[in-house]
Amino acid sequence: MDVVAGLSAVVHSGWLLPLLPLMIAVDAPFPVLPSETVLMTAVAVAFTEHDTRMLLALFAVAVLGSAAGDLVVYGLGRSSHRLVGGSAEGGLAAWMRRHLLARPGPALVGARFVPGGRLVSTAAAGRFGLPVRVFLPWSLASSAVWAAYMVGVGRAIEPMTGGNPLLCVLAGTVLAVLTGGLFALGRRLLRPRRPVPVG
Repeated sequence: MDVVAGLSAVVHSGWLLPLLPLMIAVDAPFPVLPSETVLMTAVAVAFTEHDTRMLLALFAVAVLGSAAGDLVVYGLGRSSHRLVGGSAEGGLAAWMRRHLLARPGPALVGARFVPGGRLVSTAAAGRFGLPVRVFLPWSLASSAVWAAYMVGVGRAIEPMTGGNPLLCVLAGTVLAVLTGGLFALGRRLLRPRRPVPVG
């Protein structure tokens, strides 16, 4: 199949490692690129081929690209008068405002795994004046945790896909939809209910 051949060419390309961190970095201010899907697919293929060096390289470039993108959004947040994503992610933005300066580590790491959380948290760090000397180590830590999670996901889908790039993309897409749905359900269930008027 041409699609499978094309995807296989992408994950085996010599351009993958140079371009993947750029995709992940650009994904921070403009979360439209399929960087997570490409990373997951490449990890699954590397596990299938028992390519330890590729796995380590994928982890390293994922951390690098993630931290670089965080710094870009942090800089945009510092220069803005309005929290990026605030209108769309009001609940998360309000939560970040309450917790970011007091507990930057848990706030930045935890927000990484909420849909839209990377954009809101890193922009908030800049907007609310979190010093870069505090932001950068926690950005690297959250990037490393996220990269390890992505490697784990790639490892989990590898037995189901056998390293087939098309099946990896499909599995990654299904997983992303399920994760987003679970977060949305959780937020709805945890949202405070308005009291019912009596009379």
